[in-house]
Amino acid sequence: MSDTGDQHTGTDAPAAAAGSARSSVTEAASNVTAPIGDRAVNAAGAAIGGDWPSEVTDRIVGVIGTVRSKTTGPAITISRAIVYGLLAAVLAIAALILLVILLVRIVDVYLPGDVWAAHLLLGAVFLVIGLFLWSKRR
Repeated sequence: MSDTGDQHTGTDAPAAAAGSARSSVTEAASNVTAPIGDRAVNAAGAAIGGDWPSEVTDRIVGVIGTVRSKTTGPAITISRAIVYGLLAAVLAIAALILLVILLVRIVDVYLPGDVWAAHLLLGAVFLVIGLFLWSKRR
């Protein structure tokens, strides 16, 4: 019986030694860590501690948010300024035209004569304003 037991032990001994060698290599590989960012990562790529997929996702979202705020933020601000500036200019021109019409009608009612007298008076006022602004152009 001792021959069978030795023979059985003899065949299992190399397999057990090989199994223990594999497990020690696996343990050694899993114990090798390299720092990546603020987390340590083992050789298999698994983060040691924490939920690394959500951390990576949060980091990607943060980078995209930073890039977006630095690129599209100023572009949106500039485009809004252009749109609101053009809207204000159009409304100002419309208000100026309505003001001139109102002045012509008021002057026509209170100034004797036809409408040409109102046009002459307002033309003279605008001429004086234009000459004043022309002299201040420099």
